[in-house]
Amino acid sequence: MTGADYLLPFRTKLRSMRTESFGADPAGARMERIRRSPHFVDGAFQNPVGARTRPSGSTVEFAKIYFHKEQRARRTPTGTVPVHATTLADLATPPASGLRLTWMGHSSVLAEIDGRRILFDPVWGERCSPFPFAGPKRLHPAPLPLAALGSVDVVVISHDHYDHLDLPTIRALAGTDTVFAVPLGVGAHLERWGVPPNRMRELDWNETATVAGISLTATPARHFCGRGLRNQQHTLWASWAVTGPEHRIYHSGDTGYFPGFRDIGAEHGPFDATMIQIGAYSEYWPDIHMTPAEGMRAHLDLQGGRPHGVLLPIHWGTFNLAPHAWAEPGEWTRDAGEEAGQTVAFPRPGEPFEPAGKLPTAAWWRGVSQPIAHPWRRPRGAESVSETTSRGDMDLAGER
Repeated sequence: MTGADYLLPFRTKLRSMRTESFGADPAGARMERIRRSPHFVDGAFQNPVGARTRPSGSTVEFAKIYFHKEQRARRTPTGTVPVHATTLADLATPPASGLRLTWMGHSSVLAEIDGRRILFDPVWGERCSPFPFAGPKRLHPAPLPLAALGSVDVVVISHDHYDHLDLPTIRALAGTDTVFAVPLGVGAHLERWGVPPNRMRELDWNETATVAGISLTATPARHFCGRGLRNQQHTLWASWAVTGPEHRIYHSGDTGYFPGFRDIGAEHGPFDATMIQIGAYSEYWPDIHMTPAEGMRAHLDLQGGRPHGVLLPIHWGTFNLAPHAWAEPGEWTRDAGEEAGQTVAFPRPGEPFEPAGKLPTAAWWRGVSQPIAHPWRRPRGAESVSETTSRGDMDLAGER
């Protein structure tokens, strides 16, 4: 190290040590555009409703729960997750109805809509981590190799967390002709990983891009961003409303519940299908991930307050990211759907289905899960989804 090296700002030194998987920080014209965003206030992107983005409560108590031997055993399947065996063959024929969804695990979904193919939050890597040797590891393999998936018209990214934006997956897709639709600021990561700027559509909330006749609108979400130890909130997070000539779908990304779902539904719905985050929730971070009950309420809000379309649960079953039992999100969502009178699809990873056709509804996880209690079930006649109470929310400016 030279004497001049000691004069470099400490933050600059840290950045120089970051591996490529950490991505890149927005700069130049991209950062200027971020500063002009109405959602960028006091040096950071803000949530539509205040949210605590750091775990609340006692760290010691959380550690006791998270690392308790019996609790840890509940968070993984007891056997091999039954990944659908014929995904590639099933996708060879176009959907008869014009809309087909294939859940690849976690939040990764291939949507075939009105003759186009859209891939949401593709994660084919073994770990959602910046390091290949540490971090949450897949609980089941990807249903098929990424290279076997074939051409994709648009890759949609909800935000830059590792379980939604995966370096090896993006690198592989960068070598294709696909277009990337991403929230404002996320393009900096993609550029570093080899995606040409002319193949990116980088959007602020409520902005729309049209690709191959499909409209993609970045809609608000209640979450946060970041791939490093010090997250500056300079990349936006989003949910997505997608509209084709005949069908409408919605992908929630990661989000806590907030009243804005009603506005999104009024503007862009109702939807033939929604893909809603219902896993990795905890009382330690109640503002940034939804429980299944909150996910059901979000779906109903998006549909104008009544059961409509099909809900596909996402963000569960693939990575161990929270203290709840591995199969609890599936069980809870199943109960919430029954109580609300809402149709819910429960495909195995890689199992295509058409929302207008026969739906996969079997509780496939029960064969590889410890028994799950149902403490969330409400007495018959009670309201199916409870109102969210105030939690003393803090906005992101107070969490920097």
